[in-house]
Parts: sequence; C-alpha cells; structure tokens
Amino acid sequence: MVDFYTAVPAGHGDGRGLPVCLILHGGSKTAADFAALGFGRFLTDAVRRGKPPFVLAGATGDRLWWRPDGGDDPQRMVHEEIPRWCRARGFDTKRIALLGWSMGGYGSLLLAEAYPGFARAVVALSPAVRPGDEIFTAADQLRGTPVGLWCGRQDGLLDNVRALAKALPEPPAAGSFEDGRHNFGYWSRCLPAGMDFVSEALRR
Repeated sequence: MVDFYTAVPAGHGDGRGLPVCLILHGGSKTAADFAALGFGRFLTDAVRRGKPPFVLAGATGDRLWWRPDGGDDPQRMVHEEIPRWCRARGFDTKRIALLGWSMGGYGSLLLAEAYPGFARAVVALSPAVRPGDEIFTAADQLRGTPVGLWCGRQDGLLDNVRALAKALPEPPAAGSFEDGRHNFGYWSRCLPAGMDFVSEALRR
C-alpha cells in the first residue's frame, strides 16, 4: 500500500480529460507531504495566470532512488501503475510530464531515460546527480525530451547539476542557477516557473 496524491486546479472539477504531471519526491518526503508543500496552490496559481490546466499525481516511492530493489520497483509503479490509476480517474495519460526534486529529480531523469518518449518534459529541481552516474551515461536518451534544470548556488550539488546541463544532448529548455540551498525554501521559488514549463509542454 502506498499514499497516492492528486491535485486538480481550482475551477476544473474532477480534472477529467486533463493531462498529468507525475511528481517524484525527494528522500525526506513522501506523497503524504505533497498537500502541505502547497503543490495544489502552485498548480492553481499557474492556471490563474493563464497557463493551460493539468493535474498533478504522485505516490510514495520509499527511499530507493526510484530504482528496483528486491521485490520493490518504484520506477515501474510510476511508469505503469500510476498512469493506470490516473486513467481510472479520467485524466489524459497520453500527455505526461515528470517533476522531481533531489532524489526525485534523479528519479525523474532516470525514468525519462529508461522510457524515451514517455514524458513530454522533465522538471528536475536540484537533482541528486554526479558525473559518471546513470543519468550522465544515458544522457543521450533524453534527446527530444525538454528538460528544465534548477539548482541553488549554495547547494552542494551545484557543480554536478551544471555539469549535467552541459552533458545533455540538447541545452536545458528551462531552469536557472540562482541563490538558494538544498531545501524547499528554494524549490518553492522555482515551482512557479516549473509549473509554467510543464503546462506549456502538456499543451495539446
């Protein structure tokens, strides 16, 4: 059993027919924290600013770096099970984007590399990557998938994320490297731009 979270922008009923942005959490949070982190408010704000509507969905993937571990496979859950749960709610799973931070940013990139074309875009906030890891060695698999990269200048991962930006087969389509640490105080400042990026990528 896992916690499963969904959010629909205010004024859009049950979200039927809307595309989906899948959220992959970092190591210190789970899907049970998404409401308190304000994801629904960020989503509604983007739509009220005129961006095309979409829904958010995410489930708890433990602290497995969104990779298979023994009998548990959180990556398969995101790729197969969560879209099925979303279709049961009437969401449009033919249009999917990915958003994650820290460990979840790594997982979002890993999933997009493992299944090219699955996601229309990836938002990675301070992804926990390092040169030579799976994300770097399979970076060419991201060709054709717009990637948004954000990382704070006071984050210990900054050099790694900058290196990833250079290693991508195409330059990042969105993102910034501004003042901020590896925490939700910084990521919450990035989310409005991240939501806008997702919204445009999921536009029909």
